[in-house]
Amino acid sequence: MEKSTIGFIGLGIMGKPMACNLIQAGYPLICHDINRSAVKAMVREGSQEAQSPKEVAEHSQVIISMLPDSPDVEMAALGPGGIIEGVHEGQLFIDMSSIAPTAAIRVANEMKAKGVDCLDAPVSGGEVGAVNATLSIMVGGEEAVFNHARPIFEVLGNTITLCGPNGSGQIVKACNQVQVAINLVGMAEALILGAKAGVDPAIVLQVLSGGYAQTRVMDARGSKVIHGDYQPGFRSKLHYKDLNVIARTAQEFGVPLPVTSLVRELFAAMLAAGRGELDHSGIITVLEDLAQIKVRTH
Repeated sequence: MEKSTIGFIGLGIMGKPMACNLIQAGYPLICHDINRSAVKAMVREGSQEAQSPKEVAEHSQVIISMLPDSPDVEMAALGPGGIIEGVHEGQLFIDMSSIAPTAAIRVANEMKAKGVDCLDAPVSGGEVGAVNATLSIMVGGEEAVFNHARPIFEVLGNTITLCGPNGSGQIVKACNQVQVAINLVGMAEALILGAKAGVDPAIVLQVLSGGYAQTRVMDARGSKVIHGDYQPGFRSKLHYKDLNVIARTAQEFGVPLPVTSLVRELFAAMLAAGRGELDHSGIITVLEDLAQIKVRTH
């Protein structure tokens, strides 16, 4: 069976490996990004090139976007030269960015008015998950549309869940980012306490990883943190963006998030210190500054 041509918009840390996995799975691809060198790199991988989101939409059956924030998605989808100017009835638009649920619903409603099916499908798993196609994908939209898109999701991830109607994927992603941020700070505080008391952080990590304190955050980033490696799998500035989305969403629903609010301020301090390009596990550097110690294994 011939596979649908997929238009892919956004070729950053996450988007590029996701697009590569789709090509390797046999999907014809047409790509766009404001970074033209990223597009040229994908052309070398076998993709076609588009000059605008509109052009992507004109030449594909399924359109996927993977962009940094709500305004980026809204501009690519609804702005001048955007996807909505090139779509036709019967297409499918999947936004896999992490954005505000209200923005996801607004985009979906505009697309549906054009006869275009729409899913919000943010992901978790970072660059490693994108490269290895092991992402967790949280989907908002109609069940029939979700089932139609599932073969594409299965190329990109291994935990694929329909969470509810449009916007629900983004709500669940917000919940995910709450848990991840708190786990990152919890790991950082534990390592700093141990190090300040003279225990090798590698020992702390080993013991905590074998008990009730173990988390996926610890498994994925613990060893890198104790070696001072903050090369980004997910940049801290993007997690701070997510925490801002979470704060607005919590306010809309009347949900107090006292611990998340404190963690958000720690990420704000990280960005103020010029560390926004570091991996989000680099939040430990803010706490190191406060404790006047560097966490490093012997």
